[in-house]
Amino acid sequence: MNDTQPLSGSERDIALFATLLGEVLREHSRKRVLVVVERLREGFLTLREQDDPELRAKLMKRINGLDSQTLAEVIRAYTIYFSLAHLVEDVHAYLNRRSLVSAGGRLWRGSFDHTLRQFHADGVDAAGLQRLLNELAYLPVFTAHPTEAKRRTTLETHRRIFLAALDLHRHKLNEEEQQDRLGQILSEIQVLWKTDEVRVHKPQVTDEVRQGLYFFRESLFETVPQVYRNLERAVRRLYGSNSGVLVPSFIGFGSWIGGDRDGNPYVKPETTELAVRMHCELVLEHYIARVRRLTRILSHSSLLVQPSTPFLDALDDDEDYWLHTMRQTHRRYFHEPYRRKLFIVRHRLETTLARVRARIDDDQSPEILPEGYAHEGELLDDLYLIRDSLISHGDANAADGELKDLLRLVETFGFHLVHLDVRQESTRHTEAVIELFARQPGAPLYHAFSEEQKLLALAEAIGHPHPFHIDKGTLTPETRETLEVFESMARMRAEISEQVFGAYVISMTHSASHVMEVMLLARLAGLAGQTPDGWFCHLRISPLFETIEDLAHIDSVMSALFDNSTYAALLKASGNLQEVMLGYSDSCKDGGILASAWNLYEAQEKIIALAEGRGVKCRLFHGRGGTIGRGGGPTHEAILSQPEDTVHGQIKFTEQGEVLSYRYANPETALYELTMGISGLMKASRCVIEPPIKPRKDYLGIMEELARLGEAHYRGLICDTPGLLDYFYEATPVDAIALLNIGSRPSHRKKADRSLGSIRAIPWVFGWAQARHTLPAWLGIGSAIEQWRQGDLERLAKLQRMYQEWPFFRAILSNTQMSLFKAEMQIAHEYAQLMPDQARAEAIYRAIADEYQRTLTQVLNVAGLHAVMEETPELQLSLARRNSYLDPLNHIQITLLERYRNEPNEEARKEWLDPLLRSINAIAAGMRNTG
Repeated sequence: MNDTQPLSGSERDIALFATLLGEVLREHSRKRVLVVVERLREGFLTLREQDDPELRAKLMKRINGLDSQTLAEVIRAYTIYFSLAHLVEDVHAYLNRRSLVSAGGRLWRGSFDHTLRQFHADGVDAAGLQRLLNELAYLPVFTAHPTEAKRRTTLETHRRIFLAALDLHRHKLNEEEQQDRLGQILSEIQVLWKTDEVRVHKPQVTDEVRQGLYFFRESLFETVPQVYRNLERAVRRLYGSNSGVLVPSFIGFGSWIGGDRDGNPYVKPETTELAVRMHCELVLEHYIARVRRLTRILSHSSLLVQPSTPFLDALDDDEDYWLHTMRQTHRRYFHEPYRRKLFIVRHRLETTLARVRARIDDDQSPEILPEGYAHEGELLDDLYLIRDSLISHGDANAADGELKDLLRLVETFGFHLVHLDVRQESTRHTEAVIELFARQPGAPLYHAFSEEQKLLALAEAIGHPHPFHIDKGTLTPETRETLEVFESMARMRAEISEQVFGAYVISMTHSASHVMEVMLLARLAGLAGQTPDGWFCHLRISPLFETIEDLAHIDSVMSALFDNSTYAALLKASGNLQEVMLGYSDSCKDGGILASAWNLYEAQEKIIALAEGRGVKCRLFHGRGGTIGRGGGPTHEAILSQPEDTVHGQIKFTEQGEVLSYRYANPETALYELTMGISGLMKASRCVIEPPIKPRKDYLGIMEELARLGEAHYRGLICDTPGLLDYFYEATPVDAIALLNIGSRPSHRKKADRSLGSIRAIPWVFGWAQARHTLPAWLGIGSAIEQWRQGDLERLAKLQRMYQEWPFFRAILSNTQMSLFKAEMQIAHEYAQLMPDQARAEAIYRAIADEYQRTLTQVLNVAGLHAVMEETPELQLSLARRNSYLDPLNHIQITLLERYRNEPNEEARKEWLDPLLRSINAIAAGMRNTG
């Protein structure tokens, strides 16, 4: 499985790993597998260089002659190759970054060094930098959307291979040691070959929670303190050790796993409670391990140092705990005060952990006892005492080591680990509120109210000391469960931490009453309301605007909210920070990539202006997917492309699907990804310390016109072309995607509904990507640019200037290039032949292919390039390298789809389902950000 003429270190290593994979296949696969793998790869590589109908027919004959088991093994071989190629690329990217650091020169664009050099050169002084740092909040949110196919077992094996590959390069090894490392890698590849990467059963929500925990346990607990250390070093390097600039803890993580119930019937109130407790259990386990390490390190003797008075006073206060609760003698650590204190800290953490585990196991949960920690603030107080005392007697360097890392972790993760967002669709709340009003004697018909009347009724109920008499036993199961969600949230805040929950996200928010309905339900659970001392609110509501129409109405909805006196009082009581979520996926599915991007741009400007006009801080929550068609792309560039003066130090965004394992599975990669995102946030947030540079008005006008033209073309094809949705269902493997055991959430909002509104954005994008159309990420762009240009060279020059000067426009066309590169119209044409109505299929395919070519031409003209992705040669090479394996996989998948769909015998059909599902995993692995 060797590629010829390796061009670089990564090329050589990929060839080496492919050879090792070949050895495993030779020894441990079915008889013909290695030969088939090589012949198909070589044959389709030849076809890429020059089409040959005779060779193509020969290759298809070979595929058609394979039985299901051999096909499954061939697919698995390609899947493992992609994994190995990814690992090698990540290893070499890390090694290249480390070599730059070791050389002591300037670091890469997006590094803290590069960012602060730019700040310093632009005249940002230490005081300005401190003001900026104080405003930062960087909040990636992990989700369980169904495009992540890797099992935890596979991720763990990948990690061992990654470390062994690093060892090959990081250390000077003699020949015997090198052979040992290669033998280790060969063994791990063999393990991969004999591990089934496809789940036997569909994952439960708790399985998805555990999958999310993997990234914290294996990577992020190590990475987060290192991010802060690197930023502090860059500050010292550029601003001096005596600048007085302090880096606060501003990184946080969110999650939807176990909280997102929109369209997922398996997320119950008890599911959310279990997820919260599992989060707490993991973070407490890690703190205990860290405290054990610290106890071994901080062995200072009171005979040699003088701890601070506050620390000694606290130690005296602990005597009863030491003697009676822990039943320890006075002699233990008698002259080692920090070890003595840390021993108590550990005991309290272990007690807290025992309490959490008892509740996970559904024991009769004991009440919160004084010997445990009630909340993370108590733990932080103990750690701050130790830190300050060490500094007081000249041991600041000891305080700056493991102790500081632990402090960063507790400041970041608390006892909650992540801020769990809860999401539900607006109609569920409306139905619950209708029922609650209807159950009250003499109550008016809420559902008959106008929007203004609803807001008045909701405000009155929220402010009332006893708004409703509720007999939960008489409520419908749906309404009872909706109320129980809020009651669970109140319980978990009291049990674990006030930081447990991030936001309550309302999908399909169409009106201000949708937000006020949630506030009323929160009021009934004691999360919000009014006391004699004034208003209180323990819930942050994040309305989600998803469709093109919703984005257009965002100003009217938010104006009505901000101008509602009850909501304004509750918002102020909760910290006066309004979070608004923007949906990239549905808006793109609804109106195409250009209309989605532009409507999102305008919506952000509108909401920020509205909030600022009323003295409200606003944080935008970007619902990005992994792929370009769902708002994906490099994080650094994505943040910089946001509208000027809208990123005020804070950004929150979803990390979805396979993006999680690519970005966060290895600490080395996670460090890079977090650094790139945070440096992008710092650059985009300079508006908090200096006036922003606004984009030219003519650029805004051009973009508005391009968006209008692009949306018209997109809707013309997707909504107005007869048979288009039949083409989607028959010329892509979307029917099989729904059967793949990679997510707990159904692929459709309504079963057996083939409408555009029913299918979720993820399978919409995933299906087109598998069939090599990648249509959601570029459809309409070519026509829009061509129509606006009208062959005018001056207009082309204007677009070229926009591309060079405006990050927003540049990001759109850069991401489009990646999607165009991943598309393969010839292969897409072969998928089109799966549609029974071939006349209609050919017409639809031709319309898609023509727009593809038009988009390719126009994007290259505007970017001034000869080939797509010419500006990112390493990524171009990485994607091109995969094509010799993706091409045969696509042709195998087409064959499997035909067999699976056309086989009348149910038992015989099942035989083809396994390799078909494996082909979806394999193509997703090869294309990377697919969903």
